[in-house]
Amino acid sequence: MPLKLNSLLFFYLISYLGYGQIKEINPPDFIKTINFKGNTPETQLLVLRLGDPLVLEFDALNGNEDDYYYKIQHYNFDWEPSILAKSEYLDGFDNQRIRNYENSYNTLQIYSNYKLTIPNQFTRRLKKSGNYLISIYNDDDELVFSRKFMIYEDRANVGISIKRSRDIQYIEGKQRVEIIIAPRNMQLNNPMQTLKTLVVQNNNLNTAISNLKPQYTVGNQLIYKYDTESSFWGGNEYLYFENKDVRAASNGVLRIDLQDLYHNYLYTSIQRSNRPYTYNPDINGNYLITNVDGGDPSIESDYVWMHFSLRPNPDFDTNTSVFIYGNYNNYTLNESNKMTFDTSRNIYTGSLLLKQGFYNYKFVTLNSDTVNEGAISGNFYQTENNYKVLVYYRDLGGRYDKIIGLGEASSVNISN
Repeated sequence: MPLKLNSLLFFYLISYLGYGQIKEINPPDFIKTINFKGNTPETQLLVLRLGDPLVLEFDALNGNEDDYYYKIQHYNFDWEPSILAKSEYLDGFDNQRIRNYENSYNTLQIYSNYKLTIPNQFTRRLKKSGNYLISIYNDDDELVFSRKFMIYEDRANVGISIKRSRDIQYIEGKQRVEIIIAPRNMQLNNPMQTLKTLVVQNNNLNTAISNLKPQYTVGNQLIYKYDTESSFWGGNEYLYFENKDVRAASNGVLRIDLQDLYHNYLYTSIQRSNRPYTYNPDINGNYLITNVDGGDPSIESDYVWMHFSLRPNPDFDTNTSVFIYGNYNNYTLNESNKMTFDTSRNIYTGSLLLKQGFYNYKFVTLNSDTVNEGAISGNFYQTENNYKVLVYYRDLGGRYDKIIGLGEASSVNISN
């Protein structure tokens, strides 16, 4: 079996997303820095207004200048394929080669940067709102990776308030989301059956809460004031590093070394679960590709080996699996970001090959397929988190689930 196919099979991801049928596929190790360019500079979950352009970028580090092709599929709320024909949601054609790519310039690590923009001459626009999956294939029609994204219509106001838990047991560690949905110029028929919601914390679909039902109505407003059903662990602020200049130690970087590539060694982190909360501004797990020397970060940012280390508390069970966690790899847990415990130094260590920029990350544990974000970082109600609420609607007799509204809020002003 070819080495490329071996890598593809080894790094296929079965996501932890609990409400969906279709699974995102993570790439082999020679594909890096997959990011959507939306309305914000940093990479995060892509949620676009209907009609807005879409840009997908990724790097291939094998130096082969391979051809890649894209396919787009429309899905319902539960990530089952919708019954829409491709011509109903796509104006033009997909299964086209990504023609826009450039080789890296003035970098130690050779790579090719691929950029797909929609609309283009073949795929003119996406015509329906809802859930989408974009899949990238190679010349042999083998699936290389896939990513989810959403498109919404602005037909409902979605108000969000972030509150502390009402349960005294979790009042110090959880945040809950209250929602008010008010349709604009449309009638919601039988919303208990036709309306669905998805609540996402920090752009992480793996921990999303789905399908909350409205508790009551006031006029044309649908009110959601759940406690446990809409609660998230608060977590802690993300750690970060910045290596826009790979030749000089910067924020979070202790020292640097040049071998075949640059190596950046970060300061050793400590377990924060038993320490008081400290506010530290972050970008909620996201990352931004940038550099200080080159003109175009897409092709002039180099790849650097980043070395992470964590010192756990004396009572921490060092047989526990610890991972480096963040949106840099779509919140995936696999062998590449799993840390190793060094008994001689009493620390966990791990290394990742990452493109220059500004990154958020944290350390999480995995037990019986359950990710625990607070085991090392702790859970605090004061933590600033980003929340998105997507509102899905399928009218009586409708053929697909459209997204009629998007709400977004921060917990920085959390209240009781």
